[in-house]
Order: sequence, then structure tokens, then C-alpha cells
Amino acid sequence: MMDIPLRLLRYTAHATACGLLVIAVLTVLRADRVPEAVGGVLLGLVYAAGPIIEARWPRAQAGWLAVVTAGWVVLGVMAPPFVWLAFPLLFAYLHLLPLWGAMFGVTVLTSAAILAAAWHAGELSAPLVVGPGVAAVVVTLLALTCKALSE
Repeated sequence: MMDIPLRLLRYTAHATACGLLVIAVLTVLRADRVPEAVGGVLLGLVYAAGPIIEARWPRAQAGWLAVVTAGWVVLGVMAPPFVWLAFPLLFAYLHLLPLWGAMFGVTVLTSAAILAAAWHAGELSAPLVVGPGVAAVVVTLLALTCKALSE
């Protein structure tokens, strides 16, 4: 019974990633940016392989996370809509890595999202710092709470 919150959190994180990815792909397609859209679809396929890799090859999870992160970095630099995929990716860090690695990853990923968003906007503004920062704190607390409930 206690695994229900963690399971719901995982489903929500996957649905959020899928929704943000669809929005990003459609946005770049509307701007006739086909290479970015293809990259987004490829990233979605790699992301979707995560649960399969977790179930069949648990030792390959770190490699999967590295590939997904690298794909996010490339797409986040190429097109602004992909920057926001960082936030469901935070859940993967918190789920797959030990606590120290997860906290480091969350910090680096959130900082990279802030910098990428500011770069695309042409300036660093308070909302571009506060929004992702608060989101990262909320994601971290939610994931850690659900993990504690499941243990």
C-alpha cells in the first residue's frame, strides 16, 4: 500500500515528461525546425526505454540517464521549449542516483535550465531564476517524501 504514492509520482513524472515533450516538438514543428523535432522524438524514444532498462538491465540505468541528459542538453541549447524537460528529468535523478549524486544532479540540471532559459531569452531575470529554483525544491521534497513513505 505504501508504494502507491511512489508509483503515482512515477506515473505523474512520465506523463509530465511526455506532455512537455509533445508541446516542445509541436512548437518547433510550427516554426519549421524539423531537426529539433526529430531530436525531440528520438529523446522521447530513449526516455520511454527507461522503465524497460530499469526492469531488465538495472546496471544500465546510469548510462540511460547520461544519454537522456545529454539529449536534453543538446535540445535545450537548440530550442527553448526543450529547456523545461529538465523538471521531469529531476525525478529520474532522484529515483536512480544515491542521495548525494541526486542532489548534485538536481543542482547542476536546475542551474543549466536557468542558464539555457536566460540564454534563449537574451537576459537573466528573476522569474527565470526563481521559477526553476522553486520547482526543483518542490520536486526534490516531493520525491524524497514519496521515497520515504515507500520504505
